[in-house]
Amino acid sequence: MMEDKENCMRRWNSRSYSVGATSSFLSTLVTFPIYKTVFRQQLHGSSIGEALRQLSQEGLRRFYRGIFPPLLSRTLQGTVMFGSYDSFLCLLTDQASGPYSVGNQATAGLLSGFLEAFVLSPFERVQNILQDGRKVQRFPTTPGILREFNSYAAMAKLTLGYYRGLGLVLVRNGLGSALYFSVKDPLCACLSQGGLSHWLQALLAGSMSGTLISLLLYPLSVLIANVQAQVGKQETLGLQASVAAVWGSHGKKVTRLYRGGSLLILRSCLTWGLTTAIYDFLQEGRG
Repeated sequence: MMEDKENCMRRWNSRSYSVGATSSFLSTLVTFPIYKTVFRQQLHGSSIGEALRQLSQEGLRRFYRGIFPPLLSRTLQGTVMFGSYDSFLCLLTDQASGPYSVGNQATAGLLSGFLEAFVLSPFERVQNILQDGRKVQRFPTTPGILREFNSYAAMAKLTLGYYRGLGLVLVRNGLGSALYFSVKDPLCACLSQGGLSHWLQALLAGSMSGTLISLLLYPLSVLIANVQAQVGKQETLGLQASVAAVWGSHGKKVTRLYRGGSLLILRSCLTWGLTTAIYDFLQEGRG
């Protein structure tokens, strides 16, 4: 049984590398313009039109400014998310292959999300600073941001630099991953009753689960974007002050807090649908 479990972990993780490197990289290239528009709405509480005007005024040369961190982080995300999930799932159960209980899937997803947060939080931090239009002159490139972080004392380098807002990222990624892995398979099972092909089931299940989870956690993502866009002690705000600042900058209205939600639906459908379809397609050949 232990040999079966070891083979299971080794085989699934090798396939997860392929899924993460392929689907995540390509989906980021396709959805980056949508992501950057959503980010501007999150940061400034602006409408789609206002966000697009900001980006058009900055010009095409700066439009893809900040794309390298998400390209790298999304590639790593696919590897860490799916690979560690399979590893944790094998460790939590006595069987080498499914079906697994929803509880085990949710727990493995939670642990996978935590690990993903630790690995990717520095990338998201740099990405959020690069995409903040107010930081263009101060930090025109990634090396400038890294020099700023490395100038801090040892502990501040982590808390004020690379891992600012880590607690919020842990909550968002842990919950998001747990929900994704616990609802994806049940959705596929429901869709299979309609006679759809397997890849279409996976595409729709990934799109629906990714969209619902993204909308549920969207206010937390808005808060994270604003917290991580802060640089240096002079900009540092506590959690309560950050929440108050975000709430105030969005007119103290829930509807304005969800600005960017319409584009988020499109981006989530494309990203999670594509990732899930490719992942399941590759997993079909594991036997």
